[in-house]
Amino acid sequence: MTDRDVRVVKTKYDGSLHWHHVMRFLGEDEHGIWLGALAGSTSQRGDEPPIVMNHPYVQLIRDGAWWSATFRGDPATTEIYCDVGTPPQWPHPAEVTMVDLDLDVLRIRADQRVIVVDEDEFAVHQVRYGYPADVIGAAERAAAWLLDAISAEAEPFGAAYRGWLDMVE
Repeated sequence: MTDRDVRVVKTKYDGSLHWHHVMRFLGEDEHGIWLGALAGSTSQRGDEPPIVMNHPYVQLIRDGAWWSATFRGDPATTEIYCDVGTPPQWPHPAEVTMVDLDLDVLRIRADQRVIVVDEDEFAVHQVRYGYPADVIGAAERAAAWLLDAISAEAEPFGAAYRGWLDMVE
């Protein structure tokens, strides 16, 4: 791994702190920027106590994408976890930020099912936070695209992530 830490910060649409953690910059390829975390690293939701991740994982940050993808090693039950959110912003090389828009697309390790979750939360937050129509449309398109791409194992959801995950396993 390289010597550069990157703080990953996700907020809700009103700017309140959501999930945040520090990862290592692994590198960049045609899919985007790859960050990694060893098993035993921590992640924190808002100001709640940090939780210890029992699995290694890598996160793909893709400029302009309305999603970020996390690829999890064993023993995680969810192999791929994609957050639908606003395109990432890099205020500086040691921090990336994005707004979490509730929808998530997952691939379950045991049976390889691909599912969309938190549609109810997305509906509630459209009203609570006043998501504009263009944000709602972009989030729905991103979730539909992710569902298709992950189901088809299109890259980076096929094998491309495995080499990056090997770096932290």
